Amino acid sequence: MPTETSTPAPLRVLYDGGCPLCRREIAHYQRLSPRRAIHWIDIDADRDQPLPLGLTREQVMARFHVLDGEDVQTGAHAFLLLWSALPGWRHLGRMVRLLHLAGWLEQGYVWFARRRLRQRCREGACSVG
Repeated sequence: MPTETSTPAPLRVLYDGGCPLCRREIAHYQRLSPRRAIHWIDIDADRDQPLPLGLTREQVMARFHVLDGEDVQTGAHAFLLLWSALPGWRHLGRMVRLLHLAGWLEQGYVWFARRRLRQRCREGACSVG
């Protein structure tokens, strides 16, 4: 009996295009040929557009989000999900998982995210206190 193969829905990556480091990193990922379709959503450029899944601007400014259908991953786990779709990067993601380094990756991400958010809010780019 033949089985249907379905293509997974595209990942949706919500990123802050107003953050220079974030923008450079996303531009690097966008130049790659993903193994899975990816929709890139610049939350800085698309401020008037409603955010998916009821997410708020405060939430998406505070942490990196990658959406897989209805599943929402943030921070380090969002990077691991994104990397799983990218050539080369998927191997790094697999290593991080196998070596149980996601916690360390999350700690580094939180350190960076707090500093980025403070700077972006001083620039008036968010409504997060």
